[in-house]
Amino acid sequence: MSEQTLNLTLKIWRQETPSAKGYFEEFKVAISPDASILEVLDILNNDLEKEGKRPVAFESDCREGICGTCGIVINGHPHGPIPKQATCQLHMRNFQDGETIYLEPFRAKAFPIIKDLIIDRSAFDKIQQAGAFISFNAGSAPDANEIPIPKEVASLALDAAECIGCGACVATCKNSSAMLFVGAKVSQFALLPQGQPERYQRVQEMVAVMDEAGFGSCTNTYACEAECPKGISVTNIARMNRDYLVSKMTTKS
Repeated sequence: MSEQTLNLTLKIWRQETPSAKGYFEEFKVAISPDASILEVLDILNNDLEKEGKRPVAFESDCREGICGTCGIVINGHPHGPIPKQATCQLHMRNFQDGETIYLEPFRAKAFPIIKDLIIDRSAFDKIQQAGAFISFNAGSAPDANEIPIPKEVASLALDAAECIGCGACVATCKNSSAMLFVGAKVSQFALLPQGQPERYQRVQEMVAVMDEAGFGSCTNTYACEAECPKGISVTNIARMNRDYLVSKMTTKS
């Protein structure tokens, strides 16, 4: 018995350079329902190269839902219509035979398009460099129980640290806000004893770089949490806002 095949129409955003005018280009593909969306793009690119045509530029690395570089807006949803999974984990069995699928890059002023589906996420790198670190004394390894951390607190810190920095929160926000990303990066340290020395300096510096990069403000629509492939909670935004307010009241400007 032959393997089932899905016949799909792909409408893919094409933009050869950052300054070029973009457009959707249509492709017809016949593909296994077990293929991931990135495997579909791989197969499509192999065919385009054989025909002497320009392949579709897209990003990927781990292809295991860990790194976040694969992020694409699929039918209007960052990473696709299935909750809590990255683009690379989306398989074609989630679509119907004959369906049309739109693929486009994450769109935000702070995420300029480089080519086709590839965007520049370096603004996130700059935010992390501004404050995502802790100070500690170098030397022998401390005893594991030297600083007891309640399980609930440790779990919240680990939940925040799950953020993979893909940018889906920015892409889905009507204001292109990066508050969920920054809130997670602030929280993963602010919740722990080891993160206290720079706690208030950290939040001020990360928020300042976020604003300089051109991200928008948060208006609490919760779209970021809904589209986040790791389900990062908006409570991290509230924690960041509280820390930012305290930092302004307790530190010199």
